[in-house]
Amino acid sequence: MNEMMSSGIEIMLVGMGIVFLFLAMLIVAVNIMSTVIQRFFPQIQEEITTTANTADPSVVAAISVAVHQYRSKHKL
Repeated sequence: MNEMMSSGIEIMLVGMGIVFLFLAMLIVAVNIMSTVIQRFFPQIQEEITTTANTADPSVVAAISVAVHQYRSKHKL
């Protein structure tokens, strides 16, 4: 019985060690790929403009009518 417990613990430690090494290699590989991609394909910063205040009044009216019709049909 004692031999089976020591074999089980040994197998558990070997398995945990393999998983730890795999995850460590995965982290290193992801960091290397990230560095390579950032070096050769730099991200271009573009300005993002908001157009919330420049909506066409006819579009706003159409949306308002559609919302009113939906609410009247579904009794919201």
